[in-house]
Amino acid sequence: MSSSSSSSFRAPAGPATLFSADQKIRLGRLDALRSSHSVFLGRNARSVVSVPSSSSSSSSSPIQAVSTPAKPETVTKRSKVEIIKEKSNFIRYPLNEELLTEAPNVNESAVQLIKFHGSYQQYNREERGGRSYSFMLRTKNPSGKVPNQLYLTMDDLADEFGIGTLRLTTRQTFQLHGVLKQNLKTVMSSIIRNMGSTLGACGDLNRNVLAPAAPYVKKDYLFAQETADNIAALLSPQSGFYYDMWVDGEQFMTAEPPEVVKARNDNSHGTNFVDSPEPIYGTQFLPRKFKVAVTVPTDNSVDLLTNDIGVVVVSDENGEPQGFNLYVGGGMGRTHRMESTFARLAEPIGYVPKEDILYAVKAIVVTQREHGRRDDRKYSRMKYLISSWGIEKFRDVVEQYYGKKFEPSRDLPEWEFKSYLGWHEQGDGAWFCGLHVDSGRVGGIMKKTLREVIEKYKIDVRITPNQNIVLCDIKTEWKRPITTLLAQAGLLQPEFVDPLNQTAMACPAFPLCPLAITEAERGIPSILKRVRAMFEKVGLEYDESVVIRVTGCPNGCARPYMAEVGLVGDGPNSYQVWLGGTPNLTQIARSFMDKVKVHDLEKVLEPLFYHWKAERQTKESFGEFSTRMGFEKLKELIDTYKGGPQ
Repeated sequence: MSSSSSSSFRAPAGPATLFSADQKIRLGRLDALRSSHSVFLGRNARSVVSVPSSSSSSSSSPIQAVSTPAKPETVTKRSKVEIIKEKSNFIRYPLNEELLTEAPNVNESAVQLIKFHGSYQQYNREERGGRSYSFMLRTKNPSGKVPNQLYLTMDDLADEFGIGTLRLTTRQTFQLHGVLKQNLKTVMSSIIRNMGSTLGACGDLNRNVLAPAAPYVKKDYLFAQETADNIAALLSPQSGFYYDMWVDGEQFMTAEPPEVVKARNDNSHGTNFVDSPEPIYGTQFLPRKFKVAVTVPTDNSVDLLTNDIGVVVVSDENGEPQGFNLYVGGGMGRTHRMESTFARLAEPIGYVPKEDILYAVKAIVVTQREHGRRDDRKYSRMKYLISSWGIEKFRDVVEQYYGKKFEPSRDLPEWEFKSYLGWHEQGDGAWFCGLHVDSGRVGGIMKKTLREVIEKYKIDVRITPNQNIVLCDIKTEWKRPITTLLAQAGLLQPEFVDPLNQTAMACPAFPLCPLAITEAERGIPSILKRVRAMFEKVGLEYDESVVIRVTGCPNGCARPYMAEVGLVGDGPNSYQVWLGGTPNLTQIARSFMDKVKVHDLEKVLEPLFYHWKAERQTKESFGEFSTRMGFEKLKELIDTYKGGPQ
């Protein structure tokens, strides 16, 4: 096979006939990424791969292309970002030149490329009379692990080069806001030289890999976190653009496990770009961002079903990990008033033995790389490919790249949301302490005190997918002084934190996010207080709660479509209300009402809380109640509400 790693990719003109004649499927080819391996017949000679048809396996003909865009007539187009990537010399040009100019910002092409380096260009949308540009940096922390040295570095950088706060994200990373362009290299190199990285925290590639943040010394938890580390390493860019840009080519990569190197280099099923600096990604990387989460049975702290790939450790009766159940096709982002865009839950694709996990994940990624849409970025996530193809066809194609059949998924117990707040024994004689941080924003006295504790006791920390922080490896004799220090800074034990706050999340939104339509992080404190007041008015107990998530736009960064009450910005001081998620994050919510002004939330929510208390079944959550009653009935309850208990 010959290499096409850095050349311009051109697909032959004309439609390709798929499967056997009785299936009557004809599709245009996607003029996007073409690798030097099987499946596509393009500029280079490639082998042909057969995929059995689910309806007629005995008569299926070889596949020449497998691409199922929603709009075949548009698939010869490529989005502007695809062209920028192709011309970038593996995510270098023109960013390398733009960083040297005197301007406070970079041009549009560089804006797209710097995402791959872990940064977004922003400006303060509330300032008038010009734009004050700055950059948000996001770290990459598989399993949310943050070494002591890196935490202290991020704390320093926030004060010296940021806005004086750190933000813990819903994907277990830091975000550092307000970095000026002239300081980017200093900040980036400081992170790299202190055990951190921002490589691939944004952009069209695998993002941070989630895993439970709890530092339990248990076989399944340790194996889940090790697997998250290995998947992150497998799918990390290899062409060196990141280190060239920020540390002048000096390499800071740690030694990789041999199984990761072996899986990345394996091309026995035509997955790789031969002789390319990016054997998995090529010049075009993926069509859009790609998200992976790993967990253990029952622990849904990672919002498993919202990811492109969900990975669940399966152990035998002795607690020894044997393999993994895999789920595919989750994703939150959508666009208002476009029903062709949607949030979607991942669905089971099958089980793989533990030694095959990296090959199975790679096969899924390559299927999305080859067949995900590259003409319209609104439809480029893998969820749209699976929704278009169906899970059976998707599995068939993945199995060609995997080289094996998936086994049937193993039975698992019910999922639970686990916050890990408070004190817990790790299992090795030490303790960990989970601390609630409203919307993940670490600043003021909280930031100063966390720094004091983490520095004094040389503690490593972990960030949770619910924007909280976990202090690890605490000796028993440290518990009392640490608890006292934290409480003085408002970092309270969970029994002193409102249950509504414990499960709530919000994205940053205004003033820096360019996509925000209305408030989220700045608005959620008052919203939660008002919900608590509604609870008290209708007679709900203090320890009762609902999962509330708020985002400033429909892109879904705080995963509002999984909440029991999701508020999604759809106008100034206005939200689309979503209902029907569940506390264990396994059911997707549905759009209930549009254009609800923030000052009218009581008119919508109070009647529903009142009737939930009065008419719920035993242990029925608010989300389950909403689904059982149906939206027409709920709207009737709102219209006929007389104002609460008499």
